[in-house]
Amino acid sequence: MPAQIQSFLDPASKTYTYVVYEHDGGQCAVIDPVLDYDPASGRSGTEQADRVIAFVTEHQLTVQWLLETHAHADHLSAAPYLRGKLGGKIAIGESIHQVQRVFKALFNLEPHFAVDGSQFDHLFTADESFFIGNLKATALHVPGHTPADMAYLIDGDVIMVGDTLFMPDVGTARCDFPGGNAHQLYASIQKLLAFPASVRLYVCHDYPPEDREPQCMSPVGEQRRDNIHVRDGIDEAAFVAMRTQRDKTLGMPTLLLPAIQVNVRAGHMPPAEGNGVTYLKIPINQL
Repeated sequence: MPAQIQSFLDPASKTYTYVVYEHDGGQCAVIDPVLDYDPASGRSGTEQADRVIAFVTEHQLTVQWLLETHAHADHLSAAPYLRGKLGGKIAIGESIHQVQRVFKALFNLEPHFAVDGSQFDHLFTADESFFIGNLKATALHVPGHTPADMAYLIDGDVIMVGDTLFMPDVGTARCDFPGGNAHQLYASIQKLLAFPASVRLYVCHDYPPEDREPQCMSPVGEQRRDNIHVRDGIDEAAFVAMRTQRDKTLGMPTLLLPAIQVNVRAGHMPPAEGNGVTYLKIPINQL
């Protein structure tokens, strides 16, 4: 059977979470799950993750994987919460250690915080094959937005692209976070757009213009023809110039500071301090 894909849109962060499975009663992967977080109060919640749990339970699925496309800067990961409720292995690309090293220094994390990715259950190497039930999948390393970005090719005709590409009328990911690189992003996008035109690309976010509703999928052929930043005919030099200039105009994501220091821990909160309270840090004048 072809891969079945159920999407869940978090309206606060504009993030898509996906459940990928073959059939009811089988195994599944949950990709980029969202933990609710209110930066004004510092309160977290599980409304978005509980929607995923309800779907998994209704369809009698067994969670095999909790896949992260990268260490997100716009939402906190709900992977540990889902693992506690449903099981599964939390996985990300092995280059996460580069991201951990940068942000351990920025946040002055505890000395024993490991920068080897050991907080995750599995680290994918580039082009590593794995299975979601009987669905064959491949982990594609697509750096540029961050050094550790991964896309997941599933069943030969679906790719979960993370933040590498957006819908054609939105364009591509930014490259100005630590470790980002517009040249690498261009190469990563060309890797994705080299797949057949019918291959379906599922995005992690959509920021639609006012005249359309949010969407989550665009075929390779449509991206090649219509993507405003990287359609056919736009070469690397033009893309890098555009991306560099555009990134200078972008503000930091609202949840970048809380999200990154949680997501480099595979979604776990920092250890509680002596009073039993968990704190997130805000480095002043560093970004």
